[in-house]
Amino acid sequence: MLYDALAVPNIGAEFYVGRNWSVVGNWMYAWWSKDSAHRYWRIYGGDIAVRRWFGKAAGEKPLTGHHLGLYGGVVTYDFEFGGTGYMGGIPGGTLWDRCQYVAGIEYGYSLPIARRLNIDFTIGLGYRQGKRVKYEAGQKWYVWKSTVMERWIGPTKAEVSLVWLIGRGNENARKGGSL
Repeated sequence: MLYDALAVPNIGAEFYVGRNWSVVGNWMYAWWSKDSAHRYWRIYGGDIAVRRWFGKAAGEKPLTGHHLGLYGGVVTYDFEFGGTGYMGGIPGGTLWDRCQYVAGIEYGYSLPIARRLNIDFTIGLGYRQGKRVKYEAGQKWYVWKSTVMERWIGPTKAEVSLVWLIGRGNENARKGGSL
């Protein structure tokens, strides 16, 4: 839901593999332009994670309660809005040339809010590395100003996800006749 607020469509899927373990994959993609002023908002990438669920809620219902995990992913961006722009990754080439890499540990909590819906809050701390290009945008051209290797240690993931529980029998328990 955080990416949706920033106009970045995204989707993810999480699969419970048993014994309080799950595997999750996410992908986001946006490519806005408004060419008259070179306005850009290009961002895409994704991650995969392995999660271990724990606590009382996790013991009662899969994919509910506290979780810890390890994640890794790729991301690229291009923020310009006229004038100076910053692009994560190198333009052209393969996806691996055009992205930055992310890896870290995450903590989250998934809270039931309806019969087949949860809200999952996740924060991740880790490492991000990749090339960043600084450029100037003209009327019909771009001038490449510099390339630097960007390295970051700190928050690298923040999620607030609406989780739809799919499958027969995969629903939250009713408490007091409602949920």
